[in-house]
Amino acid sequence: MAWDLTVMLPDRPGTFADAATALGAAGVNIEGVCGIPFQGQGVVHLLVEDASQARRALEGAGIAVTDENEVLVLECPDRPGEVAKLARALADAGINIKLLYLATRTRVVFGVDDVAKAAAALS
Repeated sequence: MAWDLTVMLPDRPGTFADAATALGAAGVNIEGVCGIPFQGQGVVHLLVEDASQARRALEGAGIAVTDENEVLVLECPDRPGEVAKLARALADAGINIKLLYLATRTRVVFGVDDVAKAAAALS
């Protein structure tokens, strides 16, 4: 099972380094990450295997986790049209993509309303 944790970080040097250091010290691997500045803050999505361990590490470092969601993580060949095929299968099944980013080892992360239904649509 994979989890996406959302954290809001001040948009200044070192804040992501602090979060990554806290996770690393706790033995949590960041398997994927997406960060976007928004209105003076960094909205960061972290893909982790153990959400509770990651949450404890971040909160222990004074970093609040604002959201936590189970996500679908799929291997995806690195060539034109592959992500489109996955997105089309989800759309055809009536599944809305709420979150999307790439992870390590050429994997794509989908945050959706119904992970089980999405997994079935893509199998």
